[in-house]
Amino acid sequence: MVASIQYMVVTEHAKEAYYKLSRPQQQIQSYVFDVVRSSVPRLNLDDVFEQKNEIARAVEEELEKAMRTYGYQIVQTLIIDIVPDERVKKAMNEINAAARLRVATNEKAEAEKILQVKRAEADAEAKYLSGQGIARQRQAIVDGLRESVLGFSHDVPGTSPKDVMDMVMLTQYFDTLKDIGAHSKSSTVFVPHGPGAVSEIAEQIRNGWLQGAAGSSDLR
Repeated sequence: MVASIQYMVVTEHAKEAYYKLSRPQQQIQSYVFDVVRSSVPRLNLDDVFEQKNEIARAVEEELEKAMRTYGYQIVQTLIIDIVPDERVKKAMNEINAAARLRVATNEKAEAEKILQVKRAEADAEAKYLSGQGIARQRQAIVDGLRESVLGFSHDVPGTSPKDVMDMVMLTQYFDTLKDIGAHSKSSTVFVPHGPGAVSEIAEQIRNGWLQGAAGSSDLR
């Protein structure tokens, strides 16, 4: 522990200062050592750093009482530095490093959690918007088919909605074959092709609609 003691001779007691004490610096040093040795060992190292000012005040009070008799005034006492043993300093640095690493790890984990939450929220929002877009697309397709069936049945007497749907399915079927053949990078797709292929596909779709309608009625 490095201490700095500022003192001066009281003019009215210059005689005492000159004749009563031949080595004032050594005497002051002895008092400082005495106070430090009696107070510091009762504290742990962290408290020594925190109570540095209290230790300096205790040293100053003790010196003031002792040196006033010899004509000296203690102006100020400062604890300039506290230098622990090298092994103690190394241990303290390791403790501080571990504490900082623990805080950094917690902060990093918290940041990762926030990123994951934000990604999940963005993904959910994207899926929600995609679902809305698909639903609107399907609604537009259904509305267009309904208008086409009603318009064709009205303009061509003798045709039923089933005939119109079969024709639409046939058109879609050939458009699909054309799109598959037009793109060279398309994967190989096995599509049933024959005189009854379109009617079979249409029949499967109609059965699916009927089953879905029946299931909705049961739920209601």
